[in-house]
Amino acid sequence: MTLSCFELGERMLTVEEAREAVLALAEGPLPAEAVALAAAHGRVLAEAVVSPIDVPQQTNAAMDGIALAWPAAGPPPEGFLRVAEIHAGHAAALTLGPGECAGITTGAPLPAGADSVIMREQLAEEEGADGRRRVRVERPERVRRGQNVRRAGEDIPRGSLALAAGTRLGAAELGLLASLGCAEAAVRRRPRVALFSTGDEVTAPGDELPEAGIFDANRFSLMALAAEQGAEVIDLGILPDSRVAIGEALARAAEEADLVITSGGVSVGDADHTRAALAEQGELGFWKIAIRPGRPLACGRLGPRGTPFLGLPGNPVAAMVTFLQFAAPLLARLQGREPTAAPRLVAVAEHELGSRTGRVDYLRGVYRSDAEGRLRVAGTGAQGSGILSSMAQANCLIEITAERAAVAAGEAVTIHPLFRFP
Repeated sequence: MTLSCFELGERMLTVEEAREAVLALAEGPLPAEAVALAAAHGRVLAEAVVSPIDVPQQTNAAMDGIALAWPAAGPPPEGFLRVAEIHAGHAAALTLGPGECAGITTGAPLPAGADSVIMREQLAEEEGADGRRRVRVERPERVRRGQNVRRAGEDIPRGSLALAAGTRLGAAELGLLASLGCAEAAVRRRPRVALFSTGDEVTAPGDELPEAGIFDANRFSLMALAAEQGAEVIDLGILPDSRVAIGEALARAAEEADLVITSGGVSVGDADHTRAALAEQGELGFWKIAIRPGRPLACGRLGPRGTPFLGLPGNPVAAMVTFLQFAAPLLARLQGREPTAAPRLVAVAEHELGSRTGRVDYLRGVYRSDAEGRLRVAGTGAQGSGILSSMAQANCLIEITAERAAVAAGEAVTIHPLFRFP
């Protein structure tokens, strides 16, 4: 039985326990809404789509050439009599008799009496003394009955499942829906994620950097990660180290958002006010996880609506790693998708990878395919939770499980590919 995040106390949690507790914050998927197909990219289907038609609608030609019934005895010596022309988009209102053929273009419906299409490059045509055109097939031994024909419904038969509920709509899925004649789709509402950074030392990019300040990298990384997961971002900016200011922001966010995320201020330092403000605005769950980077993490609910809250660590890499491991599955569940963690592959370590037992390590790495097609992975260098360049250089996270003190060169290790623009 999965415990809620309010029953786990403050003991050190495993990554799996923490993820299940976070997922328990979602009571169910968000409501559905109808969205025009042109605006549905990245959205998640709320309902299964059953095909209302056969795709293709009619049996048709897969290439330009002639349509005919291929005789078991082979083609007639005098060739096939060309009796009609059929073009895509026009009905084939005729029936071919034995020894007859019709010129046909790609996508045009096959006429009655035809079972095969022979491409133009295999044909020789001549006009007889009677003015009628006859077509001879060159290399008839290469012809197979039924060739170059797309059968009605061979892609998607009428009444069959085209896309399951929970499918995220990418380019292929949108094209498929369009091929069914769907002008809109029933999708889950985008999760609204309210996000802010905390800390007197945090400075917005573009402002003058104080001597003791740091630019706010976390908010922009987390906003991008949330958008990649299909969320609508509410940017609440940077809050000072003030329990009052943080509490007011949490109260506003709880009314507007489906999930509230902060970064920084969730440890036990004197200036870490997020936990105290959360206790005033709602309920606080766990905050210690056996993970590196990202050990301090707050979980809870806010306001009368019980809006889920995640307080991520302040170090930039830790914030990104914990988002991917905990916030991303929660956003998936809110959209009706299977809340699995990042896709996993297995690669061979190119060099020793250090770790420590008792926690799961997520190192930044670069994986590649070698000449034999095997995946290999190497670390990006220094792995400190404040070294954001290690994430920019990486195309994967290397997961070293809690029971492993290290990974030797040549050993297999699990990797989580990261989204990257080409």
